[in-house]
Amino acid sequence: MRPLRLDLAGFTVFRDETTIDFTDADYFALVGPTGSGKSTVLDGICFALYGTVPRWGGSRGIGNALAPSANEARVRLVFESAGSRYVATRVVRRDGRGNVKTAGAGLQLMPPGFDVTRLDTGMSLEDLGDVLAGTPAEMDGAIVEAVGLPYEQFTSCVVLPQGQFADFLHAKPATRQQILVNLLGLHVYEEVQAKASTRATRAEARLTAVDQMLAGLADADDEAVAAAEARLTAMRELTLAVERAVPMLSAVRDREAELAATRDAIAGELAALTRVIVPDGSTRVAEATAAARARAAEAAEGVHTAEEREEKVRGELAAAGDAGSLGLLLDRHVELDRLIGQAEWFAGEVSVAEVEYKDAVAAADLTRAAHNGAEQLLEQARLDYAEAQTLDRAAALRALLAPGHDCPVCEQPVAEVPPMPEGSAVQTAERTGKAARAAADVASTAYRQRDAVARELERGLDRKRAQLEQHRSRLNEVRAALADSPGVEALRRRLAELTGLQRKLDEAGVAVRSAREVHRRAQAAVTAADEQQRAAWRTFDTIRDGVARFSPPPADRDDLAVAWSALAGWAQDSARQREQARAEAVAAVEAAHAETQRARDAVVELFTGSGLGAPPGGADADLIRAAAVAAERAGAAWQRLVERREQAREFVEQRAALLREGRVAKALAGHLRANNFERWLLEEALDLLVDGASRILRELTGGQYDLMHDKGEFFVVDHHDAGLRRGVRTLSGGETFQASLALALALSEQLAGMSTTAASLESIVLDEGFGTLDAATLDVVAATLENLAARGDRMVGVVTHVNALADRVPVRFEVHKDARTAYVERVGL
Repeated sequence: MRPLRLDLAGFTVFRDETTIDFTDADYFALVGPTGSGKSTVLDGICFALYGTVPRWGGSRGIGNALAPSANEARVRLVFESAGSRYVATRVVRRDGRGNVKTAGAGLQLMPPGFDVTRLDTGMSLEDLGDVLAGTPAEMDGAIVEAVGLPYEQFTSCVVLPQGQFADFLHAKPATRQQILVNLLGLHVYEEVQAKASTRATRAEARLTAVDQMLAGLADADDEAVAAAEARLTAMRELTLAVERAVPMLSAVRDREAELAATRDAIAGELAALTRVIVPDGSTRVAEATAAARARAAEAAEGVHTAEEREEKVRGELAAAGDAGSLGLLLDRHVELDRLIGQAEWFAGEVSVAEVEYKDAVAAADLTRAAHNGAEQLLEQARLDYAEAQTLDRAAALRALLAPGHDCPVCEQPVAEVPPMPEGSAVQTAERTGKAARAAADVASTAYRQRDAVARELERGLDRKRAQLEQHRSRLNEVRAALADSPGVEALRRRLAELTGLQRKLDEAGVAVRSAREVHRRAQAAVTAADEQQRAAWRTFDTIRDGVARFSPPPADRDDLAVAWSALAGWAQDSARQREQARAEAVAAVEAAHAETQRARDAVVELFTGSGLGAPPGGADADLIRAAAVAAERAGAAWQRLVERREQAREFVEQRAALLREGRVAKALAGHLRANNFERWLLEEALDLLVDGASRILRELTGGQYDLMHDKGEFFVVDHHDAGLRRGVRTLSGGETFQASLALALALSEQLAGMSTTAASLESIVLDEGFGTLDAATLDVVAATLENLAARGDRMVGVVTHVNALADRVPVRFEVHKDARTAYVERVGL
């Protein structure tokens, strides 16, 4: 697996969208300050593929994928494996209750030559290629099939995370053995053993089933097949004999059918002739029709007479005048009398209203004069009061003072106001003014009341004068309308004459309607009689048409009774002739039927002679079909026996093959059931691994250390200390890193050759503390990594903050972090 491009958004420290392009980075380094997010880049690769990260502790830490306060994280990885390109996508969301779940996961196989830069155009998942997985569950198997490694092997051979670099070196022998089993896929041999046992068991079960099938086919031998073949030959001969005999039977049956058809035709003619019977009452139909037509003619004459009388009265009424106009003139005379009587009353009302109005005007004038006099007295009282105030100012001031006020003359508080002196001019003028004001108020009120009464009487007088004028105008109109009237008595006489003529016209109309109703009923009777006569002729025509093929005599269309008599006589004569012909036809049919029965008995004898029952159907086709069916059944029985015999031979061959297969599977399961085979494979793999790691460790340590193992434990041989053998747990931190790196590189190199899986180890990324190495060792490690990258068969990546190592890497991805997000910048080629 070789990563080509990684897109992160909302993933841990990468809040904003970030893209890392590994397309041509064969040897690269992820550099940056501690905590900037270097290891998070590797976490993104692991999460996109497997949905988890080693330092999260499995799927239970999926909430760590979200950036702080983010509700969604998206990771997309484009990678290459075994020559094919894939894109893996995972989306994590936080729901409304705060739970974090995988909202989407998918794996697509990209088409050949797909340009990775097209992902920057915002393509949807459907545009990326064929969908291999669309759910997290489907991703588990699809990723293993595409990458060739499960999660544990991937984090041990491709991406080696921090803190787990030395796990394989320090693991216990049993744990290391299980790791190798997983890495090398040796569990396949357990699967082979299980499948071999299953195959042996299945072979035994199938062998039992084959034996049962053979027992059921014991009757399918050569003798049974020969007997079935003889039966088939006999049935085929029966079919040929029946096919030869049936045409003769058909000819005899056809002759019988022809004679029966002749007999039936004569019987049909006889039945048709016997149905020629004269209906009852057919001779009285014409008489009823003539009588109905006579009554209709008489009714039509009555209608004509009634209509002439009605028209005569109508003319007289039109000449006598209009009853409505005469009535209107009479109403006008009545109205004239009423208007003349009302005119005098309206004139009297106007006269009375004029007198009342004049009296009210006179009274108002008197009250107006009294009101003017009172006003003059009031004005004089005011002048007298003003003059009295001028003459006696002290008395005038007392009327304006109250206890506690300041005196307007001395400006001292007034404790008590002295009473007004009796006989004072001011007091006398004040009394006179009050009396004058009271008299003026009374005169003013009386004047307003009398003036209102006069005005109301004036309005009433105007209304009555208008009514009188309107009444006189209407009286003149009525008199003008009656100027040419002949008088009330003359009008009444003419109106009585018109009423009598109208009564005669109504009586004439009733007579016309009665005559028309009589005529309508007479016409209905004529129609019914005509329809009855037509129905009688239709009955005659129907009966005659039924025997028309026998050439009856022509019918007299003028007299129905004569026509019926001629037809009935002819039918009786023709029926007597056909009675004799029918008797002869019946005898011929009976003789033909006897011959048909003899021919059929001969065919039935063919069936019984072959051991078969007679066919239930009587048709010729049933006989031939029964013989053919018997032949087909015999052929089918013979064919089944032949097939069953072949099946028995095949089961015999299968039984021999199952015996061989069961013995082989049982032996293979027995061999693989022992642990010696797997133990030998593990020892061989460990020897190859340690040899490769020892070679790399010698290069890293300048020839000081070799790596070896004894009974599953790892040791180093220190050549600088007389070949002393030391346990790997006694190594320093830098030495432990060198030994772990040697094992990791050797494991990465050797796994493809040793593994039974289809893993494609096209990259290795190391995330470990290179800062524990001294300068010389660091130089050796760098040279080793450069040589590994120079081979060109895999991508090599390191995660470090050691500048001395980073400066020697051609491509660097510098990771920085600010208060909001982390971001990656590519430096180098």
